[in-house]
Amino acid sequence: MSVQNPFEKEEHKLPSLLNVLTILTFIGCGLELIFGTLNIINGRKNLDKLEELQSSGQLDQMPSFLKKFAGPEALENARLAYENRIPLFVIMLAGMVLCLFGAIQMRKLQKNGYYLWLIGELLPTVGSIILVGIGFAGNAGWMLLFPLLFIILYSTQVKYLK
Repeated sequence: MSVQNPFEKEEHKLPSLLNVLTILTFIGCGLELIFGTLNIINGRKNLDKLEELQSSGQLDQMPSFLKKFAGPEALENARLAYENRIPLFVIMLAGMVLCLFGAIQMRKLQKNGYYLWLIGELLPTVGSIILVGIGFAGNAGWMLLFPLLFIILYSTQVKYLK
């Protein structure tokens, strides 16, 4: 029979799925920073390419499922995103910082980290819908699969957090 010293801190082990999720969150935050910065830098060039694609008639030769990504609605969403690139970048940065800090807190098994991460995960999507419109989610709806998957997976790990 082992007697635990009451002065020793009880150590809780980080569950393996939570470990993997937080590591993937760190990687995702880094990638988001890189691609968000590139989007700010190349935003006008990308918009010009989309406008050129529409005016050149190449859109008619594309399969119908691809036309949705380069059609008039996509062009309008790209134009709105370009016009709102600075607020979208600030929202993305705020979300990234919240996700990063939340993941660090969850590695310390702190439940408040989950809520910070969740806000950081939802903030860019909500901000994009407000600034660009619901069409953002329509054309890029598949991009919402990763956040949804992570929300589900992180939610299964809340039981390990204090």
